[in-house]
Amino acid sequence: MDQCELTPPQGRWDRTVERLNSLLSFRRWWPMVNRRTLKADLWAGLTGAVIVLPQGVAFAAIAGLPPVYGLYAAMVPVVIAALFGSSYHLVSGPTTAISLVIFANVSHFADPGSAEYIRLVLTLTLLTGVFQLGMGLARMGAVANFVSHSVVTGFTAGAAILIATSQLGAFLGHSVPRGVTFLGTWTHVLSVLPQSNPYVYGIGAFTMLLAWIIQRCWPRLPKLLLSLIAASLLSLALNGPAHGVRLVGALPGSLPPFTPPDFNLNDLRLLVPGAVAVAMLGLAEAVSIARAVAVHSQQMIDNSREFVGQGLANILGSLFSAYASSGSFTRTGLNFEAGAKTPLAAVFSALLLVGLVLLVAPLTAFLPVPAMAGIILLVAVNLVDLHGIRHILRMDKTETGILAVTFLSTLFLQMEFAIFSGVMLSLLMYLKRTSHPHLTVLAPDPENPRRPLINVERKELKECPQIKILRLDGSIFFGAVNHISEDLHRIMDAYPEQCHILILGGGINFIDASGCEMLFNEALNLKLTGRDLFLCSLKGEVQEMLRRGMCLKRLGGEHIFESEGLAIAHMVPRLDPERCACCGNRIFRECASMPGGADYDHTAPDADQAETAPTAPSWTI
Repeated sequence: MDQCELTPPQGRWDRTVERLNSLLSFRRWWPMVNRRTLKADLWAGLTGAVIVLPQGVAFAAIAGLPPVYGLYAAMVPVVIAALFGSSYHLVSGPTTAISLVIFANVSHFADPGSAEYIRLVLTLTLLTGVFQLGMGLARMGAVANFVSHSVVTGFTAGAAILIATSQLGAFLGHSVPRGVTFLGTWTHVLSVLPQSNPYVYGIGAFTMLLAWIIQRCWPRLPKLLLSLIAASLLSLALNGPAHGVRLVGALPGSLPPFTPPDFNLNDLRLLVPGAVAVAMLGLAEAVSIARAVAVHSQQMIDNSREFVGQGLANILGSLFSAYASSGSFTRTGLNFEAGAKTPLAAVFSALLLVGLVLLVAPLTAFLPVPAMAGIILLVAVNLVDLHGIRHILRMDKTETGILAVTFLSTLFLQMEFAIFSGVMLSLLMYLKRTSHPHLTVLAPDPENPRRPLINVERKELKECPQIKILRLDGSIFFGAVNHISEDLHRIMDAYPEQCHILILGGGINFIDASGCEMLFNEALNLKLTGRDLFLCSLKGEVQEMLRRGMCLKRLGGEHIFESEGLAIAHMVPRLDPERCACCGNRIFRECASMPGGADYDHTAPDADQAETAPTAPSWTI
């Protein structure tokens, strides 16, 4: 008795421990760590740390924060997201889209850069993390499954072009006005292209070319980092600053201070809507980027675990002066291209960034801006999955449309709307497909000894003049009942002489109350016109729903059968004998017992043979 009483709590405790262990994502990849992966991750982390230095400053300016807060956002959140997320290559931190959304939401309540503004931004970051963590713990990662491969491919290609476009000014030595559109940036760059500084774009081109050569000749070397070092030496040799080559400049050296939460109910009222928007955008970005890189790394992504990682990163990051972070396209692509093997590359990136800020921040003063732009341009080019795009264009017009809409939305709308537009279009296409189940006309194949039922559109076959055999491919639910009813009426109006309709239901996955009602009404309407509706090969779940909906009882047991063989054996004797006497088709064995059955081909299988056939359906498409 005591053992029985203790078992349920013990079982609950085991499940709780298992659930907590599943949140510790680093337990899954830690056995992969060895000397080779540590070396690769260290080089990738060093490259990422160098790249994020100027990026963090730029993103903080976009968010309306002091420059150093962009560096803070690339420290603690990066480590937490790497340890608790599911992707091996995703690098979190400040991003353009998140920075823009934060500025748009908080600038209404305080002056950008002020102490009050910083407090509200950190509060918003904390709320964002709470929402994200809650969704992850609730295992709501399935919502990200609606981000289809076409959406990811289109978004990646569009984001890559946006990233490259954002670097054109730095690459050519021109200042692009802030806030201009994608087309506006290209228009401005093309208008000033003849005045471009050859020293500037020469250093940028040299960096890209050297990285490409190292990749082709010595793929194991850290091509991006070596290219940046070489570009810095070239700039020094040419006296780049004297010829208009801008340098990154020395950055402030300080660690992120601890900032305990400081908010009130009024802050919650003001910031919750913005926090929800930032949370959803951050999750969409992180999962989309992780899945885009996973296409190349052949890794499975756990969306809910990624939600947990992003939520914890923002919660703990807000306590160390970091504003809201998410997955970064640029740094994630850079991390993968640099040869990262495990999430330790992101951890090393954050730790090395701390070291750079404390020790060698002044040395960044010699890093040329066009060299940084050249590296980011190279990463952007490699983000475009040309093979995947060609595959989608060849396969499906619908998926091509989804890809095109997502791609164009990324270029010409705000980035957060690009993913949402692709997802909404994917959902609409999914609803269209599921709400339009297909009725296929079948008939026995006389050339096959087993006489399987096959699609008459694939092969010209004789049908029974009195029996119409149909296969329903799709579920019968409220969104599909009208289409199924219209399709059934269309077929029966075209063949009024076929008074017995047999529907093979092996392709019906589920049926709801509206579907049960539709089946009964159609059977009743056919009965009133002298016709009969029969069903066979239904799955157990479908039969159970029909039973619970009283549809089995209302239709009658003599109208539902386990197999097509039993159904046909029951239906043939009910046919009009006068029509059977003058029928020359004789496609069923049971036709031998009907008037005029002497002409029947006795090599056809009987119903018992059909019943004892293999469990797989005896018909083919």
